[in-house]
Amino acid sequence: MPRPANPLVRERLLDAGLTLFHARGINAVGIKEITDTAGVPKGSFYSYYDSKNHFVAAVIDHYWSSVVRDQSLLLTDTSAPPLRRLVAFFETLTQEHAQRGFALGCLLGNFALELTDDNGEARQRLADIMDHWSALIGACLAQARSTGAVTASTETTELASMIIESWEGAVMRGRVDRSRVPFDRFLTVSLPRLLGAAQLSV
Repeated sequence: MPRPANPLVRERLLDAGLTLFHARGINAVGIKEITDTAGVPKGSFYSYYDSKNHFVAAVIDHYWSSVVRDQSLLLTDTSAPPLRRLVAFFETLTQEHAQRGFALGCLLGNFALELTDDNGEARQRLADIMDHWSALIGACLAQARSTGAVTASTETTELASMIIESWEGAVMRGRVDRSRVPFDRFLTVSLPRLLGAAQLSV
């Protein structure tokens, strides 16, 4: 009988893949480097993943699960006003980028730029995550609109997508410049304009 999957080994592989892919990209990292970093034999990789493409999709899921676990409460905590939650969410992400010297960019954005036609499973994972992210922000915006805090006429899910796209652009520029200036510009200029406000009073 085949040995049952060990969840600890799976977690170590995913953590190793996440760290290596974020630092160097998908195509520059091989399976042996992943297993060496995880401290497991190379052959054990295929006990968990059929291919590197399958593994990439799993790493995307692993990363997004951590974002939802650690950050989604910032968007859903109804004890705080909706726009305060929205700003807190992006400020927290900014701090995470600052801790890495603004050098790594957003894993989701990096993956999106690297994926090819052969990465269909990973591409679908990214599309699903972007939809989920838009829905989380859209729900927060809908609450803000109900209180009159958002005046933009754009439908909330569409507006959420525009906010995410603006954020990803700020992250990319911040990575190029190794600077928080694009992040601050997003929070003080781009986000208020998208929401139809001269500034965010939260």
